[in-house]
Amino acid sequence: MSIHAPPTILTFSASDPTGAGGVLADALTCASMGCHAACAITAVAVQDSTSNEDALLIDDEWLDDQARAVLQDMPVSAIKVGAVGSSDNAQAIAEILSDYPELPVVFDPLPAVRASSSGSQEQADAELMTVLRELIVPQTTVLTLSLEQARRWLALAADDEAPEDWDAGRCAHELLEWGAQFVLITSAETVGQLIVNRLYGPDQSVQNESIEHVDLRFRGAGDTLSAAIAALLAQGIEVGDAVREANEFLAQALAGGFRLGMGDAMPDRLFWAGDDGSDESAADETTEDGDTEDPGAGGPDERAGDGTSRPPRA
Repeated sequence: MSIHAPPTILTFSASDPTGAGGVLADALTCASMGCHAACAITAVAVQDSTSNEDALLIDDEWLDDQARAVLQDMPVSAIKVGAVGSSDNAQAIAEILSDYPELPVVFDPLPAVRASSSGSQEQADAELMTVLRELIVPQTTVLTLSLEQARRWLALAADDEAPEDWDAGRCAHELLEWGAQFVLITSAETVGQLIVNRLYGPDQSVQNESIEHVDLRFRGAGDTLSAAIAALLAQGIEVGDAVREANEFLAQALAGGFRLGMGDAMPDRLFWAGDDGSDESAADETTEDGDTEDPGAGGPDERAGDGTSRPPRA
């Protein structure tokens, strides 16, 4: 067994059978970033690339048992929370977070996973929103959500205001007031062909990261970004740098995205493992000194976007 074990991320989310999102996307992203993902499943979805047909919500006691079995056995370095499934599951996750306050937490509040037998959607949303706001957000290191989703969240909590007109800065200010240390608003602004993701932090700090628009509709882009951030935080990287590198990773994954089914495309989280376009004989080329050039020289720790085939790594 290797003595250099990778950092472990505990991820809470649903099981998506397509592999585009949920725990499978988290696991693949974490592995690509040099980490190991342990997964606590909140729901089992029945869906394809076009729609979500149904879901089996996991009992909160089962969810708690899954997570604590990992936490009591493995040295977890960070936690990522995705789709929680229900208000009961959210409370269970919140209790776990409170028991491990030293771990960085990335919260990517995906749309609620719905079972066909669930009751009032409006009531369920309100109950879930209350638990997320009061119990999970205050324990979050980085809260990631799109501008559209931020407005929807704030609308559920607002009385007289009209959050649907708020810009990214105002939404982030409100969410920071809820207790998150940092708020990453994705699609905060579009400038030409660039989509701007904006990180808001303490003392009104703002960090802009951009991704070139890709003409595909994706499923799992948010999972990819949030899991990459969690993986980098687990490696001891500061929040601003982690968001920057995760954004670079997402940009490459989207640029190499592919469609397997009839619906949404998915990011290529293993873009670095594919053909880099070089000639097959390149590995046999010799240097000016006559030595055979090592095709893997400098590869594992190089950053994506600099001509190598590996993703950004700490």
